[in-house]
Amino acid sequence: MEVVLAKASGFCFGVKRAVDTVYEQAEKSGLIYTYGDIVHNKEVVKDLEERGVKVIESRRELEELQSGKVIIRAHGVAKDICDLIDAKGLECIDATCPFVKRIHNIVEKESSNGRSIIIIGDAKHPEVEGIKGWSKTTAYVVETPEEARNFTAKDGERFCIVSQTTFNYKKFQELVEIFLKKGYDIIVANTICNATEERQKEASGLAAEADVMIVIGGAHSSNTRKLYELCRSGCENTYYIQTLEDLQTIELPNSVQMVGITAGASTPNKIIEEVQNYVRVNF
Repeated sequence: MEVVLAKASGFCFGVKRAVDTVYEQAEKSGLIYTYGDIVHNKEVVKDLEERGVKVIESRRELEELQSGKVIIRAHGVAKDICDLIDAKGLECIDATCPFVKRIHNIVEKESSNGRSIIIIGDAKHPEVEGIKGWSKTTAYVVETPEEARNFTAKDGERFCIVSQTTFNYKKFQELVEIFLKKGYDIIVANTICNATEERQKEASGLAAEADVMIVIGGAHSSNTRKLYELCRSGCENTYYIQTLEDLQTIELPNSVQMVGITAGASTPNKIIEEVQNYVRVNF
């Protein structure tokens, strides 16, 4: 049986940068906090907590802090959170992914020029919540073709369209086309991360050849969920797992000749290696 690991698997640049930042700070003295989970992977968050790093879950918790360092997660946060950290005199360490930061800058600039913002992505995702918080005008979130088709602009409203960095590229193009056909005054910024595009294309190609696909990532990871959806469309026997323990409960179908493995951008190499070795030995 052949086991093929997608080359574009595991920590992306932005996630690695954020995680490394927290580990570096954990080696120093003083109180260390992250605003939200630094990445969507419970194993990483648990390890950091064991090193004394605490997670702030809400603005209210941030308001109650009196001292310490606050690290902004890879997903970024709204501008008012940054302003609050500064106002309280706390040390702020910004580990926002540079690709997400670019979206913040676009949104701030175009909304300052009077354009409303359309964010293509998941409204409940922390990255999208953060992006909305940099707009000085109305910011809409659209995720599905139906929502795009039902969208109605106000008289004279102009738009700038951006995307969540981990959104599916083909779906992004589809939604943009729907908006363009409406005849609105629109600026389109394709802000999907190149690494995300590459990861999705490779996973989709691998799924088309594999008898079984294993997708590794956190339960709340948006980019991993999209990888799973892509792989599932190309390979019926696709499994979404978080750790090796999840894999140990799965029985693969008979006559498997090729197993493909891919992983979301928040998945540590250690977990990927454990899964890969387990498949080689036990299947």
